[in-house]
Amino acid sequence: MSGPASTEGIPMHTGEQYHAFMLGSQRDRAVRERFQKLALGLMPAGAGLLDFGAGTGIDAKAYAASGHPTFVYEPSEPMRACLARYCRDEIARETVVTLTSPLACKVQAVTADFAVLNHIEDHAALFEELSHVVQAGGFVLASMLNPYYLGDARYDWWRANLVNLVRHGHYAIPSESRIHRFSPGFMARAAAPYFHLERRTPRGWGTVTELYMFLLFRRD
Repeated sequence: MSGPASTEGIPMHTGEQYHAFMLGSQRDRAVRERFQKLALGLMPAGAGLLDFGAGTGIDAKAYAASGHPTFVYEPSEPMRACLARYCRDEIARETVVTLTSPLACKVQAVTADFAVLNHIEDHAALFEELSHVVQAGGFVLASMLNPYYLGDARYDWWRANLVNLVRHGHYAIPSESRIHRFSPGFMARAAAPYFHLERRTPRGWGTVTELYMFLLFRRD
């Protein structure tokens, strides 16, 4: 999947460049650590998961190290190539398993870190597909770009789309990736009837000061 908003404007022509940037960014490492901690805290011991849009395998390696059989789906060939190198040992031990389709597994959880779902427009179809992947009582945990983040208020596109966010719960930014912003309510409606939005973080002041929001959807 394409990189997160924090990398916009930075040329990353290979998975290796993206990988190096993500490991070198203190802010992104802190966000990733919070996401991994939340995901692992929700997982029963030894339960399997699907890392959807796995990028270069940074999260997958951590999940496998914590004893969770980890399936990875990544449509970008440069990212897959980097993942194959970074998770070489885990792939050899089959604690990380690469998939050509996200539907080719049955797991307790699906994780989608660093704005993967912001690159997808039809979330209703996605959640319908994931309902065949996630076991009853399992969950989807997504790290998504926060549409209310005031740090983006300096950009014309953010101010121009406030009305669209209020009226429709989503908007798209004219860019190479045509990345989207979605409100939690919009995502909750897209997830129904297969999943319900169980938790959103941050709340309070963090709603406007944090670049990413974590949405937890529980399988119904």
